[in-house]
Amino acid sequence: MSNVTLSIGGRSFTVACADGEETHVGHLGTLIDAKVTAAGAAGQTEARMLLYAALLLADEVHDLKGSASPAASPAEMQERLARIAARIENLADLLEGSATNA
Repeated sequence: MSNVTLSIGGRSFTVACADGEETHVGHLGTLIDAKVTAAGAAGQTEARMLLYAALLLADEVHDLKGSASPAASPAEMQERLARIAARIENLADLLEGSATNA
């Protein structure tokens, strides 16, 4: 078992992985960091920052699995991203509310 330190949104996270998987896990961390940065979530709380990344990645997977239609126009993509951002904000607010009540 190996450990890999990932830098995501300006924070360091050490995660365990199988021997030989260090490069792959490091690449995945880089992808997550890119999502966090693109969403403007760097510097947020860890939970909110990683929630943004997870939701954006899950949305991409969802779109890829169901995309038999032609690519969306830039206006459609902008609208979709605005809806995703609103959903993420609502979820983050719920998470922060439950964290302060705990």
